[in-house]
Amino acid sequence: MSSNLTFYVKATWDEEAEVFISESDIKGLHIEAKTIDEFEEVMKDLVGDLIIANHIQGPDFTTRKIEDLFSTVVWERPFDEEHKTREAYAQ
Repeated sequence: MSSNLTFYVKATWDEEAEVFISESDIKGLHIEAKTIDEFEEVMKDLVGDLIIANHIQGPDFTTRKIEDLFSTVVWERPFDEEHKTREAYAQ
């Protein structure tokens, strides 16, 4: 049975700062971006390295199967008022 890690990332709009900010259980992930596309680009660039650096221990590389080390990141885009939808993506 696989025991890979699952993390979440959510973008929320900060009215005062006028940026999207991240909410996540990935240690060290702090994003502020003017657009949701910029947010998503930064997120995709950072999550893999942060998961390896902060959530996978050295011994895991020798004691666990490689497929068990692969992580799932559930990415939740903010609610789209215009289209009345909520988009969610699994990476």
